[in-house]
Amino acid sequence: MRRLSPIMLAGTGSDVGKSLIATGLCRIFRQDGYSPAPFKAQNMALNSYATPDGLEIGRAQAVQAEAAGIACTTDMNPILLKPSGELTSQVVVNGRPVGDCNAYRYFRKEGKEKLRAVAHAAFDRLAALHEPVVMEGAGSISELNLRDGDIVNMSMAAYAGAKVLLVADIDRGGVFASVYGSVMLQTPEHRKLIKGVIVNKFRGDLRLFSEGRRLLEEVSGVPVLGVVPMASHIHIEEEDSVALSSKGRSPGEGKVNVAVVLLRHISNFTDFDSLEHHPDVNLFYAAAPSDLAQADIVVIPGSKNTLSDLLDLRRSGMAKAIFEARRNGKSVIGICGGYQIMGREVTDPAGVEGEVRALPGLGLLPVKTVLTPEKTTRQVEFSFLDDKRSCRGYEIHMGRTDSGSPVNILSDGSPDGCMADSRCFGSYIHGILDNPAVVEYILRPYLGPGACREIDWGEYKERQYDLLADWLREYIDIPRLYKIMACDD
Repeated sequence: MRRLSPIMLAGTGSDVGKSLIATGLCRIFRQDGYSPAPFKAQNMALNSYATPDGLEIGRAQAVQAEAAGIACTTDMNPILLKPSGELTSQVVVNGRPVGDCNAYRYFRKEGKEKLRAVAHAAFDRLAALHEPVVMEGAGSISELNLRDGDIVNMSMAAYAGAKVLLVADIDRGGVFASVYGSVMLQTPEHRKLIKGVIVNKFRGDLRLFSEGRRLLEEVSGVPVLGVVPMASHIHIEEEDSVALSSKGRSPGEGKVNVAVVLLRHISNFTDFDSLEHHPDVNLFYAAAPSDLAQADIVVIPGSKNTLSDLLDLRRSGMAKAIFEARRNGKSVIGICGGYQIMGREVTDPAGVEGEVRALPGLGLLPVKTVLTPEKTTRQVEFSFLDDKRSCRGYEIHMGRTDSGSPVNILSDGSPDGCMADSRCFGSYIHGILDNPAVVEYILRPYLGPGACREIDWGEYKERQYDLLADWLREYIDIPRLYKIMACDD
């Protein structure tokens, strides 16, 4: 097989579909006999994942690794920023938190060389093991004020010797201006790296853009390798909370209604992907107290700032609505930060989350939480209640919660979570709802014994990766892409 250079999916802006296309290309290269691996030097997201060796990376790179058929490592995402407030993020380097930083200080040029070296070293280790490396940029590549401090976009592509594909979102409008501007605002050195354009999220008859495609190539001087229609029929885990704006917000008829409380600092909402696609479930996100009125099951999700979100729940009236749901016999479940919120008290003696040192919890579970600077990140195997089936998930949290009547027993014998009764429990384990044993249990009161249809979530995801690969092969000139990536012998 001919050697391939790295490829970078760069964007004309945020949320143009870089992650999705990178995921599809990882699957295509794997199908074609290569050993691809994803790479994003710096990611900003609240959806994260624990690697097999107990370190933390962005969820998107874990998904891309899954599509590539390999285990994820921190080299795929050496720098992760997890927003904890309007202007502050926790900085995770090589899978470990190194502290909080405000946006102004982080995005300045000064002090970036150490992080640049971290990113370069991670790429070098990854490229020594995998070919091709499928790289992803962040946001727009034409933010001139951030260019000198860039460690993830064109400077990273130049270091890697990557061929760059510019991804543009035609659905938001202005595709000609965004592509032309993104190309022309590059330095001459970086402009030469851009080898193709992918027009993404097209709606309607592709023949209507045939002239547009020619004009786009003419004005930008870069070939258009594909025009990719909206892939709404393909379900790949989303990278960040921008995706929540398109999720359902209302109950439905004839199914079990599951309401996920839309916390301001919601994290790891991928916990609900399996339920969202379950044939017996209508899952929606609840932003107001009235949204919970018709819910059968209320889920309080993970949070990057538990105390702040707990305070918001009380101020908004959502806490009262959760109490009413519980009193009316509805199920209430908490995951990670949601589990902490459901307890009697959350204290923060070290100021991990800010100036608030303690707040009473919702009191739905007889536990107390102490937030700590040390972060737990690990993949876990566990058994749920008395079910003998083996379950899997992962933990990412800062804090210790005293466990009452545990929900899960981990493979090392340690307990997790707390159960008040059959319709009220909490757990630290992300991905707990991907396990049939758990899903069947929470749906049984509403569907009856044996009525819940089981889905194999792992098999479902594999099918989606293959569908995505087929979709991209249909609309992107993959043979031409291979020619662009071919290394000169």
